[in-house]
Amino acid sequence: MTEKNSKKAVDSNLIRRLYFFIKPYRFLVLLALALTISIAFLGPYRPLLIQRAIDDYVVVGDMEGLKSIILLITAVLLGESLFTVANLYLMNWIGQGTLFRIRTSVFNKIQSLHVQYFDKNPLGRLVTRTTNDIEAIDELVSTGIVNMMGDMLRIVFIMYFMFTMDWKLTLLSLSMIPILFWATSVFKDKMRVTYLEVRDQVARLNSFIQEHINGMHIVQLFNRQKVEFNRYQGINEDHKKAHIKTIYYFSIFWPLVEILSTIGMALVIWFGGASVLIEGLSFGVLVAFIQYVRQFFQPIRDISEKFNTLQSAMAATERIVSVLDTESKMSDGNTELPEHVKGEVEFQQVSFRYLADGQDILKDVSFRLNPGKMMAIVGATGAGKTTIINLMTRFYDNQSGTILLDGIPIKDLSINNLRSQIALVLQDNALFSGSILNNITLGREDISLEKVIEASKLVGAHEFISKLPNAYHHEIHERGASLSMGQRQLICFIRALVFDPKIIILDEATSNIDSETEALVTNALQVLMKDRTSIVIAHRLSTILHADTILVMHKGEVREQGNHKELITKDDGLYRKLYELQYKDELKSTG
Repeated sequence: MTEKNSKKAVDSNLIRRLYFFIKPYRFLVLLALALTISIAFLGPYRPLLIQRAIDDYVVVGDMEGLKSIILLITAVLLGESLFTVANLYLMNWIGQGTLFRIRTSVFNKIQSLHVQYFDKNPLGRLVTRTTNDIEAIDELVSTGIVNMMGDMLRIVFIMYFMFTMDWKLTLLSLSMIPILFWATSVFKDKMRVTYLEVRDQVARLNSFIQEHINGMHIVQLFNRQKVEFNRYQGINEDHKKAHIKTIYYFSIFWPLVEILSTIGMALVIWFGGASVLIEGLSFGVLVAFIQYVRQFFQPIRDISEKFNTLQSAMAATERIVSVLDTESKMSDGNTELPEHVKGEVEFQQVSFRYLADGQDILKDVSFRLNPGKMMAIVGATGAGKTTIINLMTRFYDNQSGTILLDGIPIKDLSINNLRSQIALVLQDNALFSGSILNNITLGREDISLEKVIEASKLVGAHEFISKLPNAYHHEIHERGASLSMGQRQLICFIRALVFDPKIIILDEATSNIDSETEALVTNALQVLMKDRTSIVIAHRLSTILHADTILVMHKGEVREQGNHKELITKDDGLYRKLYELQYKDELKSTG
């Protein structure tokens, strides 16, 4: 958004974007508008009826006529009440449907975004977009817009009825309007800026809380509670100041409207009362004008009160639209893999850097992995091992070179088609709140419980799962906190097995597993890797001694390539140094 747009009270572009979500309910919105127009008319119509009751029936003593007009006033009041109830229910129903569509669109967009987007945007900020910001639109789409239109129509009808009664008294009643318009113009500009600041501080606060809850064990381990509390106090103070600024502007504007309303009422009573005594203005008209002045400033007060809602909603909408308009940096190809995928992987002079002006993480990396074979990637931290996996799964795209699957450049493939052939088991296993079964199948209905149990037995996890309450339907907490590290990793192995991919990738997948659990999964891994192309990243060289190919990475380059027997015989080889460093104690004892 440009600075110019950011200062508008109502950005027409943002309203158009909101209309996209309201569009399915447009006929119901028209019905709500019809009800709103009726309500806006019936309210100002009552003082007119009261004026006629006084001047035409009370003054002349017509009791029968008075009864008739009282019944009419009662009917108008009852109709206004019924229309208000129906309109309120209808608009809230439309509002909740609209919010449902917005939440769905935002979450779907977030799921489709490139991994780099999440690198640059804190988790708490995204949580704010999908919760707080959407909730900030609630009142606007539920009642705000329609009610503001109703208030404006009510003002038009009031002015019409006032001018038909006495134009001089009307102009006197409206003499405060220029001052009110000026105050409103200043107020809306200030409030738009302050509400944008409030949304920023809410996102900042959520980000801080999210990060520190996730890392609470680190905070407590290093006794950082006081330091982090002071940081939180600072962020919380900024959040409070942003809110107080909105209250400050509103506390000035609201009393100003009240003062102008009171002055307008006083002018009507003064001039109108004199007109009744001197110029023959009817008492009914004076009573009606007093009611009209009160009614006239009431919708203005309502509109000013809704400025809070409007400004907050516009600021929130601006942030939501910024997420929806984010373009994924990942282009999706349209080539489909053949029905029978072999699983041949090839890197041809691939280079990659995470930042456009940063240094290369991979430098002219080339290798070929034949179908059904196992390749291990070893090297020091920062050598580029995980980056190879990120490029293979297209979490990132390489700047130069080509990556091929079965001879097809992966950039030409649809991302879903590519990833359907790959199972990835990470060191930081990803489990979700829900049952063990759902964590394994991820909601895929074509994966039966029988297939899950069969895979569990192969992995060696069936025994511990069967002992849990409700077995495979046992509910686990977020990230599997109620399970041990080894148990969580075993569930991830089962997930990889039941999805039956052609390529299996293990990124330090056994580093958090104890020796006993590692022994359980060794045979299962052999079953999992059979007839599949396998890529294994491991620090423990004992887990990859039987790999068909070992890729030795150093500072983003492939330094050595071969199997264990070939690499261990190189006296000055990097692999041999890594091996001797890891097993120096064993080598000394056998030396």
